[in-house]
Amino acid sequence: MAKDRTSFLCSECGAVQAQWAGRCPECGEWDVLAPFTEPAAGTDPVEARIASTDPRAPAPTARPITSIELGEVPRIASGIEEVDRVLGGGFVPGASILLGGDPGVGKSTLLMQIAGALSQSGGVVLYASSEESAAQVRLRADRLGATSQSDASERLLVLAETDLGRILAEARRVNPRILLLDSIQMTWLGSSGGGTDASRAGAGAASQLRRCATELALLAKQTGITVLIVGHVTKDGQLAGPKLLEHLVDVVLAFEGDRHHRHRILRGVKNRFGSTHEIGLFQMTGDGLESMSEHSVHFDEDERPSPGAAIVPTLAGSRCLLAEIQALSATGFLGSAKRRASGLDAARLAMLIAVLEKHGGLRLADQDVFVSVAGGLRIQEPAADLAAALAIAGVHAGRALPPATAVFGELTLSGKVRPASGADQRVSEAIRRGAHSVLVPASQVEDLPQDQAVRVHGVHRLVDALEHLIALPSSRLEGALPGQVESSGLPLEDDVAPFGASR
Repeated sequence: MAKDRTSFLCSECGAVQAQWAGRCPECGEWDVLAPFTEPAAGTDPVEARIASTDPRAPAPTARPITSIELGEVPRIASGIEEVDRVLGGGFVPGASILLGGDPGVGKSTLLMQIAGALSQSGGVVLYASSEESAAQVRLRADRLGATSQSDASERLLVLAETDLGRILAEARRVNPRILLLDSIQMTWLGSSGGGTDASRAGAGAASQLRRCATELALLAKQTGITVLIVGHVTKDGQLAGPKLLEHLVDVVLAFEGDRHHRHRILRGVKNRFGSTHEIGLFQMTGDGLESMSEHSVHFDEDERPSPGAAIVPTLAGSRCLLAEIQALSATGFLGSAKRRASGLDAARLAMLIAVLEKHGGLRLADQDVFVSVAGGLRIQEPAADLAAALAIAGVHAGRALPPATAVFGELTLSGKVRPASGADQRVSEAIRRGAHSVLVPASQVEDLPQDQAVRVHGVHRLVDALEHLIALPSSRLEGALPGQVESSGLPLEDDVAPFGASR
C-alpha cells in the first residue's frame, strides 16, 4: 500500500522541498519551511482526475503561433465601476480571482455588493460563506441593499458551508455565473471531496490551502464559472499562504486601507487578463462602499504654506491622482537615526536622505525622519522623489512650498532631476485641481502645451528645486521653539540662498 509523503512548503515563495532546511533555497528567507503531508499517488482527487483523461483522445500538436485564431475575451460587468477598472473591464468567465486584505477592511462588504449588483443584472450568484452563518449573510445583504429587488434576490443564493467538496458539488448543480467564497482559510477538503489528509491537516493548513485552491481553479476552467476567493493576510501584509495561493489563481487583488479611516484602495497585484497598474478608489460609508472618481487631495490657495508637505501628481494606470507627501524630522541619535516610510519604499527614502545630505547641504545624520503619504495611498513610481525630498528639506529647515504648488520628478544619485512619464497628464490634472504652479524636470518643459507651460517651472538639479522653498516667519511655524529655525542655518525671511551655500 502506498504511503503518504511529507514535504516542506515555503510560506514565502511557495516552493516545495523534500527535506527541511533553515533557509529556503529558492527565495533565501530563513525559517519559512513548514511540513505538510501529500497524499500518496492515486489518492489525490486532483491527480486521479488528471489520470482519468481518455487515453484515446488525440494528443495536442504544436503549430505555428500565427495560425492561432485570436478571439475577444468576454467580460462580465461587476456593476461596480471601480472594480471593473481594476479587472480590465469586468470578470472573465472561467477565471479564478483571489481577493486579500486586512481583517475589517471591508472584503465581505465588497463581495456582497458585487453579488447584489450581478444578481440585479440577471445572473445567478452563489455566495459560499465558511465564516458566517446564512442569517449573518442575510443581515449584511439587507444592510447593503442587495435584497431590495425581489426578483434579483431569488438569483442570489447563499450556502453556509466549510466542506469544499459540498461547495463544489452545489456549484456544479446550480451553475452560477460567479462563485464567491468567503474565505478559503476556513474551508477544508473532506471525504466528500476525496481528500485523505483531512484528519491530519485542518482548515487553513498549507496542504489544505493548496488543494482547495487547486480544486477551485479546476472548477473555474472546467465549467466557465468565475470564482472569487477571499484570502486573509498575515501580520506582514502578505496573502495568507502566503505566496502559495497567488501562483494558483489568474488574478490577485489587494484591498487596502485602514479600518479606522474611510478610504479604501483596490489594487491589482496579478492579472492574466489585463494591466496591474490600475487602482480602484472607495470610501466606506454606513451604506457600504462607494466608488470615488478622484482622491480627496486638493489645492487651497488660501491655506497657509505648511513645512513638510508636498503634493505630487502620481499616475495609477490610466488615471492621475494627487497625493500629499508629509514629512517630519526630529532630533535623534547619531549613528542610529530612524527612517520610517508609510506609502513609500523605505529603501528609496534612505537614498533620498543621502542625496539631500550630499547634494542639498542638509544635516540629517542625527535626525529621525518620518515620511507618509496621506489618505492611505501607496506610491511606487520614482516620480515622487522630488516631492518627498522637498517635504523632508522643508520640515527640517522650516521652509515650505508656495501655496497651490505641485511637484514631480525622479532624483538621481548625482542630484539631477530626471523626467517622468506622462508629464502633460500630470500637469493638466494639477492645474485642473487648482494648482498655480508646478515644478517639473527642466527637460520636459518644452514638451508641454503652451497653455500649461506658463505655470510650469523647470528644475535641472535638486538645489534648483530647493530654492523654490520659501522661508516663513517663526510665528507661522506651528510648534516651533525660539531659535529652532535659526539652528538650521537658513534664513527666515526672503533670502532664498541655495541650501548648503556658504554664509
